[in-house]
Amino acid sequence: MRFQLSFLLQATASLAQLTSSMLEKHVDSVTLGSSFNPIQESYWTGYPHHRRTPFAVSPNGASGYLAYLDASGTGVHIQPVDPKTFASTGTPVTVAGAKEAGGLVAHDDGFALLTNEPLPAGTANAPGTTPVPVLYRYTDGKQTWKTFLGGPSVSTSAGFVASPDLNGDLVFSEKAGYYAAYFVVTSYSGGFSGHFGDAIRYVTPAGKIEQIQGASSDWGCSHNTGIAFEAADAAPFASLCAEDQGAIWLNTRTQGMGNNGVKVSNEVTINGGSNEPMGGMGGSYSGLARFSGKDSYIFSWVSRGAVDLSLNEWMGNGYTKSKPRTTNRNVAIALFSDKATLVGEQAISTVGAASGDDQINWITSGSADHSNAHVAAFSGDAALVTYEEIAQPTCDFEAMGCRGVFTGTYYQLVDGAGKKLGEPVKSLDSFVAGDMVTMGDGRICWPYINMDWRLDGTVRSLPSKTATKVSFACIDLGGAGSVTPPAAEEPVNSTPAAAPVASSSAAAAARPSSSAAAPPAAATTPAVEETPAASSAPVAVASSALPVGGSDDISASSAAPITPPAASSEPAAVPAPSQAAPSSAAPVPTTSAKVCPPRTRRTVTQTVYVTRS
Repeated sequence: MRFQLSFLLQATASLAQLTSSMLEKHVDSVTLGSSFNPIQESYWTGYPHHRRTPFAVSPNGASGYLAYLDASGTGVHIQPVDPKTFASTGTPVTVAGAKEAGGLVAHDDGFALLTNEPLPAGTANAPGTTPVPVLYRYTDGKQTWKTFLGGPSVSTSAGFVASPDLNGDLVFSEKAGYYAAYFVVTSYSGGFSGHFGDAIRYVTPAGKIEQIQGASSDWGCSHNTGIAFEAADAAPFASLCAEDQGAIWLNTRTQGMGNNGVKVSNEVTINGGSNEPMGGMGGSYSGLARFSGKDSYIFSWVSRGAVDLSLNEWMGNGYTKSKPRTTNRNVAIALFSDKATLVGEQAISTVGAASGDDQINWITSGSADHSNAHVAAFSGDAALVTYEEIAQPTCDFEAMGCRGVFTGTYYQLVDGAGKKLGEPVKSLDSFVAGDMVTMGDGRICWPYINMDWRLDGTVRSLPSKTATKVSFACIDLGGAGSVTPPAAEEPVNSTPAAAPVASSSAAAAARPSSSAAAPPAAATTPAVEETPAASSAPVAVASSALPVGGSDDISASSAAPITPPAASSEPAAVPAPSQAAPSSAAPVPTTSAKVCPPRTRRTVTQTVYVTRS
């Protein structure tokens, strides 16, 4: 999230709860110059995720910018937007060749864009056609500078790196005097070749990369499965990473996943998967927010909880693995008193402990599955937590997402101490699909696509969609109300099920309740063009096998698909993948973590199997 400190409203402490009148929608307010595919396949499962549309507003509040990937999959367009009416204004800028709208910062005279793109043909030591990360600065519609953050021009301790999928974010601090980008990388030279990690780059306003001791990183969280990033008054900036060895770390000071860092949460993981805590593919934005005028932050994510802690033999002493408390995912938040200090206790690393999640502040409970969690701050005293729900989920895959009928987006108000204020507001026709921005008038606003949102199958089994319009939604604590009449939204008054909090007895994973509410009918207000799916047959998930611990590949398999079982009251049992190291190499300790790549779904022409770690 981005906020303008001098304009924020401060009087929220006495607010009781959100009401439906506080949710306003500007449906189809932005007309795009090019078409946009609003849906992105999740890694491994192929389930639908919102394709991110980065949104940012200038410090003076006069200019807004919306970035989106062309429906062709090549070219990122940056559309100026009126931050008062959310209508298209001015002339859009196109960054030809760009492959992902990875992060956006607005300035009074233009913007900066984090993206990735292939290097020009003939470039020495290029990674073929694999994109590399790059930062652009535009002033008054013209390119001011362009700085590659990977590729052969950037020498790193991990060799040359590329970013087939960024899955990260871009922030800027005028006080610190830096842009900072946090994103996933894969090495294509040297000893780390074929492996995945993540990198943090600090860039001056003139476009120069600066290597800052204790802040910059070439290879932080190996097998990164989620990023949360926010600016601070000085480097290092506030950062978190999720990894696939069993935890989420506040790694502001360490930039990695070493057990000398701050362990926010124990998580159930498999190779390349940790429950999509920060949104998975298309996520890793608006997950960490700074409270206005303060040094404190709030973080949101989804989790299955953790019970029965055991030693992570691959990582060694000080690292643990766990079993899930629930088959579904619930929403949690954590508070930080400053960019590097967790409020309350860290997650424990006690081998043999029956419960590993007692420290978590749960926002939801029960058997519904929750995803796409985000957070933004209204002021120094209140924040908005958002998430999506499937009331009766089928969870076919361990440590991945779930499928089922979408039963609403929820908007929950919390105070500066992390306490829920009243019940959440539910909406069936608004979603969070881009950065949540705190506006100068105190509202929190974000972009979304007006469409029939479905979570009951894979992307390939559902009708394909393209859009030429973008909508905006806002939560206004002043209660201005809906600009466009809503299809359905309501405060949630039902009594929640028991929270997933550990008892003192031996813990066991809770099963979904058989009394889950029946899914309401989905809103049918599509504002996108739909192409019917090729077949209405049972969903097939493209994959060669379930993820296997220690196996590293950098391509989506073209092997026969796996067909998930039919929906039932109990999620399907999925064999737990092994977490053993590759047989050809023993684990080699590093100062932070093992070198194991995060698995990302994309189409390439070769499968690479790495035999060392």
